[in-house]
Amino acid sequence: MSPPAPGRVLLAASLGFFVVILDVTIVNVALPSIGDDLGADLSELQWVVDAYVVAFAALLLSAGAFGDRIGVARCYSAGMVAFTLASIVCGAAPSLEVLLVARFLQGAAAALLLPSSLALVRLAYLDPGARAKAIGIWAAMGGVALAAGPVVGGLLTGAVDWRAIFFLNIPIGIGPWS
Repeated sequence: MSPPAPGRVLLAASLGFFVVILDVTIVNVALPSIGDDLGADLSELQWVVDAYVVAFAALLLSAGAFGDRIGVARCYSAGMVAFTLASIVCGAAPSLEVLLVARFLQGAAAALLLPSSLALVRLAYLDPGARAKAIGIWAAMGGVALAAGPVVGGLLTGAVDWRAIFFLNIPIGIGPWS
């Protein structure tokens, strides 16, 4: 079996980075709706953001080492599957407690995705010039996600429901594999 084309690897890796960064910011504008729906006050709602960020930050370095140990493609796949499943649980959460656990799991999965996505790009491009351009594209996706999060979150929350911000991750999560 031949390795995937570098462009396909870049697309999958960039989508992984995109959802990691998007989910840092997309939830912020949905917090009032989440609070109303799940009966949470401001201090409880802070944990909807913090559970993700704390898990992500605490596990990021370990996840990079884990990817080195089991292989970056396997680590990326595990992270994307876990992230997508955690997103489904977030979107279907019947209570704040379930949402917080699912957000923590999302953050842990994001820690698997981030270093492995960059490593995949590095491995796919052998030419230093092509690698630099690919890493630039990968990094730009993070910037786009950071800026898009509040806008997309506001649109989805206003037009559909706060749960849609989490269900948005499902097609992204299965996209690289189709």
